[in-house]
Amino acid sequence: MPTLLQHRLDPSCRLVRLMLGEYGVDPKLEDVSHWKRDARLVDIDPAATVPLLLEDGTRAVIGPSAVMHHIEAQHAPSQVAGLIPVDIATRAEMWRMYDWVMLRLNDEVTRYVLEEKIGKRELGQGSPDPSALRAAKANLSEHMQYFAYLLATRRWLAGPDLTLADFALAAHLSALDYLGDVSWDVHEEVKSWFARLKSRPAFRPLLSDRVIHMPPSRTYADLDF
Repeated sequence: MPTLLQHRLDPSCRLVRLMLGEYGVDPKLEDVSHWKRDARLVDIDPAATVPLLLEDGTRAVIGPSAVMHHIEAQHAPSQVAGLIPVDIATRAEMWRMYDWVMLRLNDEVTRYVLEEKIGKRELGQGSPDPSALRAAKANLSEHMQYFAYLLATRRWLAGPDLTLADFALAAHLSALDYLGDVSWDVHEEVKSWFARLKSRPAFRPLLSDRVIHMPPSRTYADLDF
């Protein structure tokens, strides 16, 4: 059984859990704080990077990209299609949307929200900066409009089939939803898409996640949000 060193609201860690869950792998979860540079994490990786996956208790796979590729290579069942498409054009679109989420959405929205609401809290650095949160909210609205545009003509984010890009976006939106930062009713196409993902068995463990002294939003665990 692999061990995942994670922060429960870190989107990359959530993506790893979704991938493993989709492939029927139940990892041991070990909570760490990369903001506080927990000793357990730094002992393995001086950069204090999450996610960090330990295979066989010792062999470490460090960082989002390395962990994603490792899971796809080691744990994707051979009898079913994996989350990375075989078709060249579909795979290219999947990586485009994956990068959009993991780079653009993260840099313009998720990172700011998590650092202001979680990172500052863990480090005892005071209250969130309202101006940073307002900017993140405005940026999220623009991203959601684009995702809604795509999902109006596609069943999944990169095309007709579920891919890694869907889980990447779901990982980010679920973290933001926990903190009450997603206005679902404004973008019905995204809401409908997310409802399908929330109903998948791989998603259920995330819905039971809780951050100490910070309960989730009312929509977070609700399948009929």
